[in-house]
Amino acid sequence: MREFIVEITTTIPDGTPQSEVDSRRAAEAVRAGELTTSGNLVRLWRPVGELRSIGLWRAEDEADLHAHVLGTLPLSPWMKFDVTAVQPHPNDPGRL
Repeated sequence: MREFIVEITTTIPDGTPQSEVDSRRAAEAVRAGELTTSGNLVRLWRPVGELRSIGLWRAEDEADLHAHVLGTLPLSPWMKFDVTAVQPHPNDPGRL
C-alpha cells in the first residue's frame, strides 16, 4: 500500500441541524476506528488551535484513497482533502 499525508478541512454548511452534525460526528468516530483496523488510517493529528486534521493514510493508490477510504467518511461531503503521496526518505529515522 502507498502512504499519503492528507490535510482535511471540514466546513459544516450553514443551517445544518445540530442533530445531523452530532450524528455524523458519532458515525465518523466509528468509521475512523474501522479504517484504523483495516490499516488505512495510520495516524491523525489536529494542529493546535485549528479545526482541521492532518493524517497519515494508506491505500492502493490515490484513486482508491478517495473512493474507498476518504469517500466513506460520514463527514466527507463537508470535507476538503489536500492529498500528498509520500514515500520513505533514505534518512528517515524510523527506518534505522
